[in-house]
Amino acid sequence: MERTLITSNLSMSPHAPRSSRRVHYISPAASAAAQNSSNRKKKSAPSPPPSAAATATVVTSPPATDNVQSTAQKQTGRQELEELVAAKANTSRIASAPSQAQARPQPRRRPAPAATSLPMAFCSALEEAINTFVDPPALRPSVDPRNVLSTNFAPVDELPPTPCPVVRGAIPRCLAGGAYIRNGPNPQHLPRGPHHLFDGDGMLHSLLLPTAESPSSDPVLCSRYVQTYKYLVERDAGAPVMPNVFSGFHGVAGLARGAVMAARVLTGQMNPAEGVGLANTSLSFFGGRLYALGESDLPYTVRVDPVTGEVTTHGRCDFGGRLFMGMTAHPKKDPVTGEVFAFRYGPVPPFVTYFRFDPAGNKGPDVPIFSVQQPSFLHDFAVTERYAIFPEIQIVMQPMGMVAGGAPVGSDAGKVPRLGVLPKYATDESEMRWFEVPGFNIMHSLNAWEEADGEELVLVAPNVLSVEHALERMELVHSCVEKVRINLRTGAVWRTPLSAGNLDFGVIHPGYLGRRNRYGYLGIGDPMPKISGVAKLDLDRAGTGDCTVARRDFGPGCFAGEPFFVPDDVEGGGNEDDGYLVCYVHNERTGENQFVVMDARSPQLDIVAEVQLPARVPYGFHGIFVTQAELQAQQQ
Repeated sequence: MERTLITSNLSMSPHAPRSSRRVHYISPAASAAAQNSSNRKKKSAPSPPPSAAATATVVTSPPATDNVQSTAQKQTGRQELEELVAAKANTSRIASAPSQAQARPQPRRRPAPAATSLPMAFCSALEEAINTFVDPPALRPSVDPRNVLSTNFAPVDELPPTPCPVVRGAIPRCLAGGAYIRNGPNPQHLPRGPHHLFDGDGMLHSLLLPTAESPSSDPVLCSRYVQTYKYLVERDAGAPVMPNVFSGFHGVAGLARGAVMAARVLTGQMNPAEGVGLANTSLSFFGGRLYALGESDLPYTVRVDPVTGEVTTHGRCDFGGRLFMGMTAHPKKDPVTGEVFAFRYGPVPPFVTYFRFDPAGNKGPDVPIFSVQQPSFLHDFAVTERYAIFPEIQIVMQPMGMVAGGAPVGSDAGKVPRLGVLPKYATDESEMRWFEVPGFNIMHSLNAWEEADGEELVLVAPNVLSVEHALERMELVHSCVEKVRINLRTGAVWRTPLSAGNLDFGVIHPGYLGRRNRYGYLGIGDPMPKISGVAKLDLDRAGTGDCTVARRDFGPGCFAGEPFFVPDDVEGGGNEDDGYLVCYVHNERTGENQFVVMDARSPQLDIVAEVQLPARVPYGFHGIFVTQAELQAQQQ
């Protein structure tokens, strides 16, 4: 079943010295101050950058009265959206479940936004004309908000910390006092034009579980926006200001929207240097801090209060001025050393830049990778004990595509996918080697490790078979998990399919990251990105057929997102699969929402605990479980 594809050479490099630098914050307050000044059109000299003291200050989110849009404005947008999607489904709001709607606190009022300036009104009118006459969403169904934001993809309001009852079983002791946090897109305003699922503002849905000292207490759910610069600018403006990256830059309309964006910058309505990202993709905890991540911007430091469950945004973080432009939403934390490995990518050379953080969260020097000759959509990568593995797939960035009437990101069927292998502690790319792997397009990796005394590398990842639909028509995407083996001495590459099912959004025991492991847990697409269940694969059965050894289906009309594996370090026996899988589940028929805990060792991934949620949690992307010790150790 395995076949040879290519040969090449590789050598090692010595470890690079580690750097120690202080974390550097750009607070929401500092970002908003300059923006508010521009909106009031004060004719004064541009403000200098915040002082070191100011940017080092951790600023928590504003009180709830400043954190939520006005009730009238928010409800108007929601009503418009519900009218648009009513024909698609009648469960897009939690109001479809009366008992939950009554329990849900109403959003609190905040002062109305300031009057719209003349330049802002002019730019908004231009965008309205583009959305109406040049690029109406109805002509592109895959980015029509009436389709994209239907059913449980529809946005929700923020939710202050709210108790939730445990309605089934009991919360395992290894989860006590910790928090499960799921990130995902939740547009703050009703989209004026085309809207892709990836374009929504980041919202964190955090469930704080009761401590071992108070096991009878209720879990606490809290849903808050990540207060990015974009979120703050548009909150104050009371309407969308920044263009949607994934859906807005398409053909002539994309060029026109780019011109409007330039006008907004020149008139002081926005400053791209403050960040244009959404922080809507994932989360990571390292160096004593919790970060909300989106690869188009810097990480945003957030905090979950270990007592109340409140979620606050502390600021945009550039790690002492050493991190630029952005960072992957999938950094890899070594379970042994505590180091974190990451990268950024973009449309200008070097298209990929690799870097790492020490256990304290201090960023090391950049390692630019110039051997990547065309910018591609590099969403995730993998690490072993000694190597970093970078996929170069057929989804590419092509900014000039807009001139020809296309999109700046698309698929290139003539490109041959490659895997790049770089020593993990390399100080430059001189030892980078590339291996062609035709037809192997991955969006996410499951794990990677070394075998044969380091002579072979093994990568396990879902392979996107219909890559041309990966961004535009996700419901048509089918991903099959494969094991890829690379012989570093001979250059031979083998591929072994592990399952024919549509599987993605996979996780493993975090203690095995970069080391050989046996089990993987993946979401069952029905279709993607909706997850109808979870499959457990036994990677040791590679080459014997389908490696699925356990499966849990959530039931008719019930869908979830990516599961997350939490090791049982309290009552477990030390086996790799001693632990629990956790996720949020939404019932599209009844409107009910649950947090479920599944026994990862059981043959059917039995549900051992279930929490009834007081509000709807929209389908999203990636999550994390933060232990009680980590919550209590969060740095201020």
